[in-house]
Amino acid sequence: MFDSIVCQVPEYGAEVLEPLIELAVQIAREGREGRRIGTVFMLGDHEEVLARSRSLILDPLHGHPAPLRHITNPDLRGTIKELAQLDGGFVVSGDGYFVAACRYLDAPGPDVDMHLGLGTRHLAAAKMSAVTSAVGIVVSQSATVRVFCHGRLTAEIIPELWLMSHRDVQIKGQITQETIGGIAIITPKRGGGQKVLPASEPTVGV
Repeated sequence: MFDSIVCQVPEYGAEVLEPLIELAVQIAREGREGRRIGTVFMLGDHEEVLARSRSLILDPLHGHPAPLRHITNPDLRGTIKELAQLDGGFVVSGDGYFVAACRYLDAPGPDVDMHLGLGTRHLAAAKMSAVTSAVGIVVSQSATVRVFCHGRLTAEIIPELWLMSHRDVQIKGQITQETIGGIAIITPKRGGGQKVLPASEPTVGV
């Protein structure tokens, strides 16, 4: 489903990136206890991410065996959804193990090209992706998932198609749009086969 995003992020394999994006989309669509929640996952280069972040509370993932903390473990997903309600983000190793939760991301460095309307969670993920090799996957409380790589926004996933008529796509320039199972995936134009829309005029049937 997320092949177009995997192409944008060649540093990490689909076997890790896709289930992590799927989890982010589930959180965006479902929320928790009837309310929307937001969170951030930093994938890869976890030692640098840990060095540039700090724990907000005692890490609830600390001490659990590695097999229980892998993204492909179905029993982990409910735990992550619960922890997503807490402040801070998740750090995930490049091979798909959740290393830490509830981390405050603090990555001072050069300014990144942040679009208007995106908050501190997006800024933190963008900056962390700019100064490390990590990829930021941000779940917005507006139910959109955004992917940051090398300090720039590389993909937007809008889980509910009707939301397209209520917001502007943030990726600028020519974009490609895929619609799969009620999910809209927006990435920069790479050419070939997909529907191309001007970024300022997203149109999707409801």
